[in-house]
Amino acid sequence: MRIFRHFDALPREARGAAVAIGNFDGVHRGHRAVIGEAGQIAHAQNLPWAVLTFEPHPRNVFQPDLEPFRITPFRAKARAVADLGVDHLIVLRFDRQFAARPADAFVTDILAEGLGARHVIAGYDFVFGKGRGGNCELLLRMGKTLGFDFTAVSAVADASGEILSSTRIRKSLADGDPKAAAAVLGRPFEIEGRVRRGQARGRTIGFPTANIAIGRYLTPALGVYAVKAGIETADGNVVWHKGVANLGRRPTFDGEGIVLEVFLFDFSGDLYGKRMRVQLIDYLRPEMKFDGIERLKAQIGDDSAKARRVLAETGGRGR
Repeated sequence: MRIFRHFDALPREARGAAVAIGNFDGVHRGHRAVIGEAGQIAHAQNLPWAVLTFEPHPRNVFQPDLEPFRITPFRAKARAVADLGVDHLIVLRFDRQFAARPADAFVTDILAEGLGARHVIAGYDFVFGKGRGGNCELLLRMGKTLGFDFTAVSAVADASGEILSSTRIRKSLADGDPKAAAAVLGRPFEIEGRVRRGQARGRTIGFPTANIAIGRYLTPALGVYAVKAGIETADGNVVWHKGVANLGRRPTFDGEGIVLEVFLFDFSGDLYGKRMRVQLIDYLRPEMKFDGIERLKAQIGDDSAKARRVLAETGGRGR
């Protein structure tokens, strides 16, 4: 998949595509219905298959002081889109100037002239342009005069009739229910980052951990999780390991700031500086403060045993 950071001067092979448009935070099963519809149209009409999205998330522009709430920061979003088989990902910078562009100008300048879109696909509730003045009706009407077709994709619901949405994923994670979040995502929620040097306390008590800052991800419920962790190798591949992780402030050591501390089972090696993807498979317990190192060691042992059982029962459900 090729990634473009602009809409003008696209190469010929990226123009004239079936284009799915949306923010797609999470690239969950509902989003994949929109992107998949674009793929079916592209294959049926022998067109390029493209996704048009926006970075950063509009909330980061208009409400920058709020707590991070991204399910998939750009790197994770791009990987999830690429996994679907998309040919081209077009990423437009979202700022106040971009937000002030009138909806009809967005359609004319970006979709028709910039991308030369042949077919545009969006979710039924997609809105865009200054004052959120553009919607599916506008795309359908302008497409008829500008030479592209338009398809609106209906909401996707689960077996119980509940709509699959990014909001639902965020609530499930905040409630300490990563399995419910995974059911909407279609894959486990994961946190990705570079392993940084900590104070090496885990190593001294027999449970060496890889520490990753939570960064710009939303913060799931603090506590202990059964996890699968993918370590990026020099050749770009990812090797997966099972483990247990604590997401929290480390109250036993009066820690500050939220850190994900990952203990990998049956692993030895230097992880400092490596990129790691940590999938939250199941929530084991809330974060706790212990009255001594021995009590902490015993609890980590119990957590590890429980995580091994959970991961054996579920197969890890990761990659």
